[in-house]
Amino acid sequence: MDHIVIYNLRRKHRALDDEIRRETRGLAPDSLRLQTLKRRKMALRDQIAVREAGLAPARF
Repeated sequence: MDHIVIYNLRRKHRALDDEIRRETRGLAPDSLRLQTLKRRKMALRDQIAVREAGLAPARF
């Protein structure tokens, strides 16, 4: 089940990458929108890391 959640989080992360790229390529990039998108992307990255850490095998 976590694999599905991680997959969806990564998909959203890539979508934010695309949005950030489109915004920066525009004639007048909106810095506030870029900042918001980047924060959302970092939050997703953190969620992915937490989920992946939960899937990692225990080390003894």
